[in-house]
Amino acid sequence: MANTYKLKTKTNIGITTVGIYTVPASTTTIIIGIALANISGTGVNVGVGITRVSAESIKLMKNVPIPQGSTLEFMAGNKMILEATDTLTIISDTVSSIDASVSIMEMT
Repeated sequence: MANTYKLKTKTNIGITTVGIYTVPASTTTIIIGIALANISGTGVNVGVGITRVSAESIKLMKNVPIPQGSTLEFMAGNKMILEATDTLTIISDTVSSIDASVSIMEMT
């Protein structure tokens, strides 16, 4: 089994839910960390979730505030396991307001 560390990024996330990463087939992924940077001129509220094909989708965060010019580091040393076809999603309450980076390890 090969372990590959990767960084997934997405810029200008806004009011439409965005899939930042979908686990490939025959792969298990560990989320190591998530950083959400508020790039807007005001405070914003963000949400992070997991969309699952084979089980119930969930919210990990909902309407969490990030002040103007700040970054929220989500996970704080915890890990989350995603299975094949799971998608990590992010949304903001403000148009083009969040840059996101997700550190992962894929196991194939």
